[in-house]
Amino acid sequence: MTDMVNHPPHYTRGKVECLDAIKAALGPGYKYYLQGVIIKYMWRYELKDKPAEDLGKAAFYLNRLMYELGEIDDTTSTYDD
Repeated sequence: MTDMVNHPPHYTRGKVECLDAIKAALGPGYKYYLQGVIIKYMWRYELKDKPAEDLGKAAFYLNRLMYELGEIDDTTSTYDD
């Protein structure tokens, strides 16, 4: 089954996932990219036919940002203070 939230197939070319290429290209600016994507999905989730999918994507990028900031151990974790 295709996972359109965590690994959409249209974001992978060969063995390279687009998110990994963006991280390599942006270096320290990658966290700002993630922040922008979170805002994008939160902004539009009520305007599309699949609000839960957009909220899931926002959560995916939020977890990725928390991982980049060292707040969680892996991108599938949730924050546990």
